[in-house]
Amino acid sequence: MSSASRKPRAYDPDPQAPGQACEAPGCAATGAYRAPKNRNGAREFQWFCLDHIRAFNAAWDYYRGMSEAEIEAQLRADTSWQRPSWPLGRLGHAARMDEALEAQLHAFAFGPRPKAAALRPTAPPELRDALSVLGLPWPVTLPEVKARYKALAKRHHPDANNGDKRSEETLKTINLAYAALRGKLSATGPVTQTHSGRS
Repeated sequence: MSSASRKPRAYDPDPQAPGQACEAPGCAATGAYRAPKNRNGAREFQWFCLDHIRAFNAAWDYYRGMSEAEIEAQLRADTSWQRPSWPLGRLGHAARMDEALEAQLHAFAFGPRPKAAALRPTAPPELRDALSVLGLPWPVTLPEVKARYKALAKRHHPDANNGDKRSEETLKTINLAYAALRGKLSATGPVTQTHSGRS
């Protein structure tokens, strides 16, 4: 195999290296390997020789200086590649198209509906956190809560995540949310939306 077609190895020098000296104090070698200057500066680099980039990598801690809450928030954001997420089938494109078509048909037959925000009942304050944990809208029925709980419990169970402690903590939070909603809905019966605007 010719050298021109050889794939670069992980420890090959960076072809975009500026050709400057290694930035480690007292090192005169060429800085052919880049490293981030800080965790927030994804486009700002410093350049080291092979020995010093190995030392840098061994000591690098992305989460250094962050509180437990900040680390947890970062991990949660990373699970969706720093993008907003929502339950499938609720806020997706197809669901929005269905809602828009239904609104147009209703307006044609009965006149325009009042604004949805004015019609939607507000969740009881003691259930808002639980609804947020399970990713459910209000109003909600007990079968919907049970189905969502089963799906989340299966996904976050430690046995399905190699005994990961974070999964265990997440599952505890899910269990508490489920217990709160189940207790409320079992005591009051199914909650129906009385302001639907339909005949």
